[in-house]
Amino acid sequence: MKVHVDAWDPSYGRSFEADAGPGGGPAAASSAPVETGVERPAAAWSPLTPAPDARPPRTVLLVDGVRRIDARVWVEDDEGVARPGVCASYAAGVVRCDLAAGVAELGLSGVSHGLFAPGPSVAPLRAHATAVYRPHRVVGDDPSQVDAELQRRLYELEVQVSERARRDATDDEPDLLVVDGPLRGRTALPRALGYAKTHHKQYLDGELTRVVTSLAPSQRTPLFLLGGQWHRYSWYLRLPCAPGSPWSGIVRLECPADWPRPDAVRYADISAVTLPRFASSAYKDPRAPQNLVPIAGLERRLRALLGDPRLLLRGLRSAAARTAA
Repeated sequence: MKVHVDAWDPSYGRSFEADAGPGGGPAAASSAPVETGVERPAAAWSPLTPAPDARPPRTVLLVDGVRRIDARVWVEDDEGVARPGVCASYAAGVVRCDLAAGVAELGLSGVSHGLFAPGPSVAPLRAHATAVYRPHRVVGDDPSQVDAELQRRLYELEVQVSERARRDATDDEPDLLVVDGPLRGRTALPRALGYAKTHHKQYLDGELTRVVTSLAPSQRTPLFLLGGQWHRYSWYLRLPCAPGSPWSGIVRLECPADWPRPDAVRYADISAVTLPRFASSAYKDPRAPQNLVPIAGLERRLRALLGDPRLLLRGLRSAAARTAA
């Protein structure tokens, strides 16, 4: 009998979001079609070390977003029926990492405020001179739809920031763009990878999952093709971490399926020689090592850009009182 404590702080959930299976990873099987013989036959799967000529790019762009509930609200219609919603702030940004100079800086960012609730449309709430909560109507009375709409708006903002970051870049010095989460909606961006630090679904069978859990730090699995609503190449990578559960330090990356296969393999190797240097430490980050150091810094900066929550709550209460007057 072995017991493993998940490395993540319990307040952040856990590094896998399904009930733990026999290997300590996600137990909920994905219904997406999976082709495992992309880079090598499934019977020949084993941990892979990056090719000797794999080199990290000079510049890495990391994209992420944050969200915060500023107030719980009730939206009342003309018949006196009140429905619950939220006022939320959300932001997305890019941190630019110059690997040669050892410097990371905020490249660009965007901040939005919204009122998310079902029922009738309402006027925007001005909580502060620079914080206007614009209404986003939620379909249906299921409270989970409020959170889903907020997450959708945050994702749209992350896509916009990713596109702006790519427009600002030049091809004179190829970089690497890594977006936190799936690459959906950004597959047309050149040199872009999706980065999943939590595991919601089980994509591989038991034999191939054992290859994942046997990875050493900076090793990756062979590529596999994920189908479903959209297709992409994917692979698992283990970041440097202290010994722990079989899934400690495991992340999943993806790139567009319309890339030439040699390019997909090359960028899988590039990810394996680039991302491990950004792995966080447990004494610094409660989601170590998957929450990369530059991403943690970006999250702190973005949360500061959301505004003072106490000031915003006071402004929201005043704005709401005016609607009831």
